[in-house]
Amino acid sequence: MKNKYIFISVVCLMFIQSYKSPISLTDKSESKPNIIYILADDLGYGDLSSFNPNGKIKTPHLDELASQGMKFTDAHTSSSVCTPTRYGILTGRYNWRTRLKQGVLNGRSTALIPKERSTVASILKSSGYETAFIGKWHLGWDWPKNEDNHIDFSLPVVNSPNDLGFEYAYGHSGSLDMPPYVYVENTIPTSIPTDTTVNKGKYTWWRKGLTAPDFVHEDVTPNFFRRGMDFIEQQASAKNPFFLYLPLPSPHTPILPSKDWYGKSGLNPYADFIMMIDHYVGQLLSVVENSGIEEDTLIIFTSDNGCSPEADFEELALKGHHPSHHFRGHKADIFEGGHRVPFIAKWPAVIDAGTINDQVICTTDFMATCAEIIGYPLEDDQAEDSFSLFPLFQQKSYNRSAVVHHSINGSFAIRKGDWKLIMCPDSGGWSYPNPRRDKEAIDSLPPIQLYNLKDDVAESENLQAKYPQIVKELQEILTKQILNGRSTKGEVQPNDTGNEWRHLWWI
Repeated sequence: MKNKYIFISVVCLMFIQSYKSPISLTDKSESKPNIIYILADDLGYGDLSSFNPNGKIKTPHLDELASQGMKFTDAHTSSSVCTPTRYGILTGRYNWRTRLKQGVLNGRSTALIPKERSTVASILKSSGYETAFIGKWHLGWDWPKNEDNHIDFSLPVVNSPNDLGFEYAYGHSGSLDMPPYVYVENTIPTSIPTDTTVNKGKYTWWRKGLTAPDFVHEDVTPNFFRRGMDFIEQQASAKNPFFLYLPLPSPHTPILPSKDWYGKSGLNPYADFIMMIDHYVGQLLSVVENSGIEEDTLIIFTSDNGCSPEADFEELALKGHHPSHHFRGHKADIFEGGHRVPFIAKWPAVIDAGTINDQVICTTDFMATCAEIIGYPLEDDQAEDSFSLFPLFQQKSYNRSAVVHHSINGSFAIRKGDWKLIMCPDSGGWSYPNPRRDKEAIDSLPPIQLYNLKDDVAESENLQAKYPQIVKELQEILTKQILNGRSTKGEVQPNDTGNEWRHLWWI
C-alpha cells in the first residue's frame, strides 16, 4: 500500500512539472505556427520605451508587444547597414560570404541571392506554408533592359522574391530614397513610371528618379501595413499556416510621418515617424488578435541596424532622447550603436509573457529557428551562420558562442561573452573616428580594439594591450569562422567569389 501511494505521488508530481514546463515541439499538436517578421529600417535601440526607460518617444504598442513576449537585450544585426542584414535574415548566412563585402545595393542592382540558395521562405513553403513578402526588398532583382540598356517596365523582373520561396511578393527594389520608385507585384511593375521626382528637404529627401503614378512616397509605409493586414486576414482561416515577411522602409529617409502624426512627438519628424510606425504595428496586432490566431502566431519585431544620423542626434539630444541609448556609434559603425537593436518575439503558445533574455543573438538566427520549429532538417549548405532561438523561447540553453559583426566599409568585429574584438582602429563607419575623415587621429590609435562590454558598455577603454591572450583567442575564432565558410557545425563550405577582402589584413 505504501508503494502504491509513492507511485501515485510521483505520477502527480510529474504531471505538475510537465504542466508548468514550457511547450516543446513534442508537446504541441502537428499544426505549425503562423510567422510574422516585422523589420523596421534604421530604428535605434533607444527608440523604444521598453528598451530605453529614458527615451522620449512614446511607443505604447511595441512596448505592449514586449510585455506580452520576450525582449532580447543583446540582439545584433549581422551588419550595420541595410542590404547585408536583410541577406542574413533570409538566408541564415553572413553577407560578407557573398560578393557584398561592403556597402549596400541600390535600386537598380542585380539579385544578390541566387535561385539555388535556400531561404527562410523556401523552406517554409516546402513545409506547407503560404509565404508572402510585402515591403522593402533591397536585395537586388534583375530588371529587364531595352536596346538602350534602360529598364523596360512593361516586362517582368527576373530573379525576384518569387524565385526565392515567396508565393506572393509586393514591394519596391531599394530604399525609399533610391530610384526607380516603382511597386513590383509578383514580378510585374504595377504601373509604368511616367514622371521623374526628387525631394531635397532636410528630413524628406530622396534621390532624383523615375516615379510611377501609383507610388506616393508618403503612403508607402501605410500601404505596406494595409496590405500586410489584408494578407493576415485572408490567411487566418486558411488550412495552411502562413509566413509574412514585412520589411518596412521606415524610419529610414525620407522621414515622412503622415499629416495625422506630424508634430505628435514634440521632438522632431523622426520621432513622429516612429510613433506612426508604432500605431500601425498596434493595428496589425489587433488584426492578429481579432482573427483568432494570436495564441499560435510567432511575431518578431526588430530593426535592420542602428539609427541613422539623418534622424538628427543633436536635435534629439537637446530634448533628452538618444536613439542609440547608452551605446557608442550609430548606423554604419562597428560600434554597438551600429548593430545592437531592439528585438521582440511574441508567441503565446510557447513564450512566457514579460520575459527578458540577455543572451547575445544575431538576426541570422531566424532561419535555423524556423527550421527547428517546423522540424526541417538543414543541410550543410543551408543557414551556415544561423543558430535556433527556439530553446531561448522556452528559456533553455542556446548553443551560439560568438557573433561576427560587420560595418559599412567591410570592417570586422567578433563578440564572445563579455568581450568584443574590433579588427580596425576606427568606427568602420560614419562616426568618429571616421576612417575617411579622421585619418590623422586614427594614425595614433592601435590597429585593433578590445572592450569588455560588461564593464564598459560605451566602448570607451581599449584593453587590447592589457589582454593579448583574449585578443589572440578571439582573432583565431574569427579567422576560423571566416575561412570555414560557416560558424555552425558541419562540413566546411566555400565562400562566394567576389570583391577582394581588403579588410582581412590579419589573415
